[in-house]
Amino acid sequence: MNHLLKEIRHDPLLWMLVFVPVVFAAANLRPAAHTLLFMLSVLAILPLAALLSHATESVAAKTGDAAGGLLNATLGNLTELVIALTALRAGEYMLVKASIAGAIVTNVLFVLGMSFLLGGLKHHVQEYNRVSARMQAGLLFLATVALLIPSAVSRTEFTAGAVFTRQLSVGLAVLLILTYGLGMLFSLKTHRELFVSAESGEASESPWPIGLALATLAGVTVLVALVSEIFVESVQKAAEAFGMTPAFVGFIVVALVGGAAEMGSAFSGARKNRLDLSVGIALGSASQIALFVAPVLVLFSYVLGPTPMDLHFWPGAVVMIFIAALTASLVTNSGRSAWFVGVFLLMVYLVFAMTLYLLPPRVQTGALL
Repeated sequence: MNHLLKEIRHDPLLWMLVFVPVVFAAANLRPAAHTLLFMLSVLAILPLAALLSHATESVAAKTGDAAGGLLNATLGNLTELVIALTALRAGEYMLVKASIAGAIVTNVLFVLGMSFLLGGLKHHVQEYNRVSARMQAGLLFLATVALLIPSAVSRTEFTAGAVFTRQLSVGLAVLLILTYGLGMLFSLKTHRELFVSAESGEASESPWPIGLALATLAGVTVLVALVSEIFVESVQKAAEAFGMTPAFVGFIVVALVGGAAEMGSAFSGARKNRLDLSVGIALGSASQIALFVAPVLVLFSYVLGPTPMDLHFWPGAVVMIFIAALTASLVTNSGRSAWFVGVFLLMVYLVFAMTLYLLPPRVQTGALL
């Protein structure tokens, strides 16, 4: 506990943890003040992300960057899972699909791109384990194919409509979860020697005891999930005040805030020349959402939702996920990175963001959201 208190005292960003109880109090006292709750929730998530970053680095220092990246991606994705489950119970399936698609694209293009850029500005050329990155990119491409099929066949005259799409979605969900489990077995057990970090980089300055680090990871993730719920409830009304379109909010803003806990760890790892940790967080999180979170939500919808949910995403989302998967495969070919590779990824992301921001209201529901 002394390590945690010392870190809070010496890091001005962590002083913003005071906004965590403030946002909970404001949500109880002024639940209709959506713009205020939106701003407070963002201010509360930022220091929580920084705290999660330090705890993850301490875990990675003892378990290795590959396992550390997987652990951070898993705990970080609990935020997206909690947000999606809340929307699932309310029958907001379009919001669920928007958060899934947005999280995948944001992790692949923004988190990975910003990690390459920040790391490349400090280090001339960085190396990472190409086998690990290629495997994650391959898993993501497989998941993209699974998301593409329901959308493609639902437009043919040979299908049986909604019933067929739901049956196909359940089958695909089982296959994706099975693939994810086998992938974990392959990378963490049978062929773990292939996934050793390419470079050790700079170690964490003051690693915490493993017990404290794991407890902090779990506790902060829960707090991020709770604050994220307040954020999601207020973001739509606040977006209107700021002039943001619903498509931009669902695909970009919610995904960025939901993934804030992972971004701090990925960016910090890249600056310390521990790019395997950053790549593991970015691509591992994206593939985990596509291969595990999305299929689990489909299966849970039969129990929690008013009606079953399927994997039929709108065409715009499928195209963006597909382009993101292809981009990830392209940039991870060499196992080396420089700052301009990050610029390349970020430019693709900004193309998507600009399109969604300028999208006319009349086509948002039918085309993308």
